[in-house]
Amino acid sequence: MPAAHRPAPESSHAALLTVVVLCFGGLTASLVQTLVIPIQGRLPLLLDTSAANTSWVVTATLLAAAVAMPVAGRLADMFGKQRVLVTSAAVLLVGSVVCALSDSLFPMLVGRVLQGLAMGFIPVGISLMREVTPPRLTTTAIAAMSATPGVGGAIGLPLSAWVADAFSWHALFWMSAGLALLVTLAVATLVPHVPDAGGGRVDVVGVVGLAAGLVGTLVAVSKGNDWGWDQPRTLGLLVGGVLVLLAWGWYELRVEDPLCDLRVTAQKPVLLTNVAAIAVGFGMMAQAIVLPQLLQLPGQTGYGLGQTMLEAGLWMAPGGLMMLVFAPVSSRLMRTSGAKRTLMLGAGVLGVGYVVAGFLMDAPWELLVASCITSAGVGIGYAAMPTLILDVVPMREAASAVGINALMRSIGTTVSAAVMAMVLTSSTMRLGEIEVPTESAFRLCFLVGAGAAFLGVLIAAAIPVVRRAEPVEAPVLLSDAPAYAER
Repeated sequence: MPAAHRPAPESSHAALLTVVVLCFGGLTASLVQTLVIPIQGRLPLLLDTSAANTSWVVTATLLAAAVAMPVAGRLADMFGKQRVLVTSAAVLLVGSVVCALSDSLFPMLVGRVLQGLAMGFIPVGISLMREVTPPRLTTTAIAAMSATPGVGGAIGLPLSAWVADAFSWHALFWMSAGLALLVTLAVATLVPHVPDAGGGRVDVVGVVGLAAGLVGTLVAVSKGNDWGWDQPRTLGLLVGGVLVLLAWGWYELRVEDPLCDLRVTAQKPVLLTNVAAIAVGFGMMAQAIVLPQLLQLPGQTGYGLGQTMLEAGLWMAPGGLMMLVFAPVSSRLMRTSGAKRTLMLGAGVLGVGYVVAGFLMDAPWELLVASCITSAGVGIGYAAMPTLILDVVPMREAASAVGINALMRSIGTTVSAAVMAMVLTSSTMRLGEIEVPTESAFRLCFLVGAGAAFLGVLIAAAIPVVRRAEPVEAPVLLSDAPAYAER
């Protein structure tokens, strides 16, 4: 390896510290997504409103995250990745404080939207990895950062349940505020501000158009089961959202400095990787929805496992940690077999996990095994996708391209939530005064999840392997950072 690419020993330590800080930030941003799930049933009383209104406390965060990821990526390419990372962490801090001080619906929704906007931290952090790590660390760093959405969500559920039980519900948000403050300070002082700002103008029309189209479409998909798929507001939002996105795409192809360069996104390797991201995201969310319900159903059903929310979260947590454990495994696979085959393997393992789940439903430990297999597949697949993207797109558009890929995963999770809800409500049995999903409905969910994962394998197999046309710049030596860093 040329000397210019070989960081000094202190630079390697600084690079590792940067990776740790970025992964901690990604975990924190992801953790807040599941923060309110343990108290969701109590929110109508806590916020003095209806259950239908409090459902937006979760939905608003997911919608804001979907919009934030591509927008944050573009802003990072324009103004510098470290600046956007600090801003995202600060927004998470403000949103957490707003939620902690809230006792009614409106300020809570404002805070949750701000928390969702902080999810732009993750794709920007992934795209920065290649610039600040030595080559031998880059793939492992990207794999670890890519795993943080799953790990943060898995840790967040039992942690939030414990905090909500042991303290007040406001403590959940003071906890996230404390974590966000640590992330903000760490990113501002320990992550170097490399000279990667590409300049350009902010595509305001593109931001508004993308936000309107995504919100309309995703609200219709996420609320279709509650409102009814044939209801005017569901159809209006769905059709209107799609039409806005089509108009947005037409505009983006004709404007200078677009929010998203669709010509780059339309390249076959990028396009197919993004389509595969939808399938893998679908698979990840399927287990996150189905397994907790199966664990918490009463034993009187004959197949429910009678676990509390905290117990269910603890059974699910090891699966999330598997994503982090498999980061170095994914890195080695990408170096030896390539990112394409690694993505195929990840999607295949995910599918096998769902097949196993269909046969292992009789005890919590059996679902733990299935969860670990599916999570390992998600971790392997999520690690490979940014590498496939970064190997093709120009470095000046890296953050934007990774943000689009993260958006595709988010779309997959949203569609999965809607599909799993439809499947689980299509076959029910009466338990006292409530209707609960039948055992066959849970098995069908596992079958659908497996189908989505194996479809991801086929899509990944069609991704062409492309050699980067432009040379990859040497990573910045972090030991030299004081010469140019802006703290």
